[in-house]
Amino acid sequence: MTDKPQGKRTCLYDAEQLDAIVNDMARQAAGLLTGRTQVAIVGILRRGAPLADRLHARLQDTWGLADCVRLDLQITRYADDLTLLYPETRLTENPTHATLDLAGHTVLVVDDVMYRGHSLLRAVEYLACKQPAEIRTVVLVDRGAAKLPLRTDIVGVRLDVAPSNVIECNVPPYEDSFRIDLKQPE
Repeated sequence: MTDKPQGKRTCLYDAEQLDAIVNDMARQAAGLLTGRTQVAIVGILRRGAPLADRLHARLQDTWGLADCVRLDLQITRYADDLTLLYPETRLTENPTHATLDLAGHTVLVVDDVMYRGHSLLRAVEYLACKQPAEIRTVVLVDRGAAKLPLRTDIVGVRLDVAPSNVIECNVPPYEDSFRIDLKQPE
């Protein structure tokens, strides 16, 4: 596990505020899913997976989403402090996904932060090979710094911050509390 980067931290959103944001994201997702009978919710590990779980629960409890395929993808490129881990974006395929058939499904891909777009694009490329009817992207935070031709369909919050700043999404079970912090270098 990567240590949290050092610097000045400011809490931008706490758990109560984020619960309201996730509720709104679920409302937007329910609108996108109107009339869809085959749905898959895909979380990008690490923090996108528990966010996908939260979104899925809200869609079931509040919006009556019935059966849904729920899976996660392991994609790595950056560490939590935005240090480049790999020059290419790596997707580690779960062997159970090799024969996954998403034909006719509407797929929601969920991640915590949209930064440059590499992870989300890699997930979309992989899932497109599974022949879904459509793929929609969902992020808790869009930094507005994407460098690839990818847009986010559902955004919890958009945070335009300096490139040297880091947006830290703290998502249980990886952290104790659900919050978004801004980390500014010292």
